[in-house]
Amino acid sequence: MIGFIGLGIMGKPMAKNLLKAGKELMVYDINPAAVEAVTAEGAKAGTLQEIGQHCDVIFTILPNGAIVQQVLFGEDGAAPALKAGTVVCDCSSVTPGESKSCWKKLKEQGVGFVDAPVSGGEPGAVAGTLAFMAGGEQKDFDVLKPYFDIMGSSALLVGDSGSGSVTKLANQVIVNNTIAIVSEAFVLAVKAGADPVKVYEAIRGGLAGSAVLDAKIPMIVERNFTPGGKISINHKDIKNVINTAHELDVPVPYTAQLFEILQSLKVHGHMDEDHSGIVQYFERLADVVVKKMD
Repeated sequence: MIGFIGLGIMGKPMAKNLLKAGKELMVYDINPAAVEAVTAEGAKAGTLQEIGQHCDVIFTILPNGAIVQQVLFGEDGAAPALKAGTVVCDCSSVTPGESKSCWKKLKEQGVGFVDAPVSGGEPGAVAGTLAFMAGGEQKDFDVLKPYFDIMGSSALLVGDSGSGSVTKLANQVIVNNTIAIVSEAFVLAVKAGADPVKVYEAIRGGLAGSAVLDAKIPMIVERNFTPGGKISINHKDIKNVINTAHELDVPVPYTAQLFEILQSLKVHGHMDEDHSGIVQYFERLADVVVKKMD
């Protein structure tokens, strides 16, 4: 049986895709409605201890590293019930140090641990096209690979424990800085009187084209900030980038500025919006809105 802990925006569709593939699932979330939504499609509900006791493979996808530590090692957590040979896979976006801490503690129990954060947002989770970036031991990755193939379109073992989390941080630097630069550029274009849809169509086939441009400009011009990837999650991830970079003595000047942009969006109440909503920071500065023209 597979355990699945965390049934939020990402976890719920990931769990449902495992069920659709015929896998037997035991699930846990602090939100009863989320559990009910998945058990209605055939999963069993369980406590953290029951998941630890009955499941040979366990996936977690949770808001931050502290919560991952709590569900595994806290009071009533899953870890004490885990059997040797079990493999735990954390798909949360956390720091490399937090991942290595989990790996070390579980290794002492004879339990495998792989950090495998994902890219693709809610659309990728629903479609089963997520990209898994993994850190850990090859034997544990091999156990997980069939499940990665159900939930995603790619999975790569990057290196030892923590490598997946490092890769996710790099991914978030690129994605969020790109959204910010795209936002700044389109605010300029609109302030100058250009139609943002036509600007997008003109540049998307050239060197400025990107997956980020294609995913976010249609949302921005429609003023659709329904979250696939919340600003709050990206705010947390970028904070993790800065903290990790400082530990490694790596200057990250662009990303430090990006964090302050996200901090401003937090102050103005945008944390539960999609990260395409980063555009609103630049719109406020220039007193303009990037939207379809009448």
